[in-house]
Amino acid sequence: MQTLSVSKLTSKCQATIPGRVRRQLGLKAGDSVAFKFKDGQMFLQKARPVDRVFASGVEETLKDEWHSENDERAYADL
Repeated sequence: MQTLSVSKLTSKCQATIPGRVRRQLGLKAGDSVAFKFKDGQMFLQKARPVDRVFASGVEETLKDEWHSENDERAYADL
């Protein structure tokens, strides 16, 4: 696998998807991206409709489970 580009995280842990990557994936403003993990690697792809349906389905389940003061303190340095 070839490295295409590198991006730096901001203080809010946000990153810009470099132009070359956006063009390769056909991304434009307002598009969603999906992050997939396999064997210790992360893959970025343009989100498909099924990815958005899945994410919205589990979002409500996880919202309360992982959103507490304890969680904020435990993961603040990530």
